[in-house]
Amino acid sequence: MPDDPYKTLGLTKQATADDIKKAYRKLVRTSHPDLHPDDPAAEARFKAIASAHDLLKDPATRARFDAGEIDAAGTERPQRQYYRDFADAPDNAYQQSRGYGANPDPADIFAEILRKRGRQQGAQGQGFAAPGQDMRFTLEVGFLEAALGDEARITLPDGQTLGVKIPQGTADGQTLRLRGKGGPGYGGGPAGDALITVTLRPHPLFRRNGDDIEVTLPITIAEAVLGGKVTAPTIDGPVGLTIPAGASSGRILRLRGRGVGRAGSTAKGDQRVELRIVLSPEQDTALHDFLAKHQGTFDPRKDLLKGATP
Repeated sequence: MPDDPYKTLGLTKQATADDIKKAYRKLVRTSHPDLHPDDPAAEARFKAIASAHDLLKDPATRARFDAGEIDAAGTERPQRQYYRDFADAPDNAYQQSRGYGANPDPADIFAEILRKRGRQQGAQGQGFAAPGQDMRFTLEVGFLEAALGDEARITLPDGQTLGVKIPQGTADGQTLRLRGKGGPGYGGGPAGDALITVTLRPHPLFRRNGDDIEVTLPITIAEAVLGGKVTAPTIDGPVGLTIPAGASSGRILRLRGRGVGRAGSTAKGDQRVELRIVLSPEQDTALHDFLAKHQGTFDPRKDLLKGATP
């Protein structure tokens, strides 16, 4: 008879579902038979771990085991007739298939593949073949490098370096997958993947909003009043921008097609330029005298306080 599934996983009956999952994943990684070729009991131990997890991962099956209704192998214990009548009822919650559910755990699928393969190959003495582990890395890149695309390198734990292509339009927090660049496979299985999460260094001028680029552009009072043509920065380099006469601070001008592109697509976002009127740090006496004489009657706050007081 199989051992107590709790003891097999190194747990107590008070273990939570998360405790069970963590213990199982840890044991799967360390107990694979290919990691212990000189241990004849390794295969049986690995199967026992998978069997214990199968029983405890399902809350209903676990409850039946805890209640003594089934043994560690999942076999029904002798029951009285009235209980069998209840158990055979169509609305009994225990009469359910033990599928993976809507969100299968990759570790469950992994173990099931190994068990099926073991049943098919065990009689012939062949070993298990399983994929290697995925390896996770974090890579910091510059704002422009991510927007325009670039290449970078990461250093692996063994000291080797790995080239990484940064596609144009890569967003902050995006994960890149390099297939076959992870841990080695077991028993001739394929290597795992390298999963690289990209973080972006902030840029002093540019901000990103989806595929659009945002930038704040300082202008003078004269440029705001009279309008004119100025040079504005973009991620592709400086371009000319026309300031309309009478522009106010906070006005947004759009440079179409000057935003971020996407790998495999010709479409690009826009650049949104927010105008900000900036005064000279040195007092301009002539401007001061002119404005003192020509204040006019325009009051931009005349409607601001309407409804603000009871």
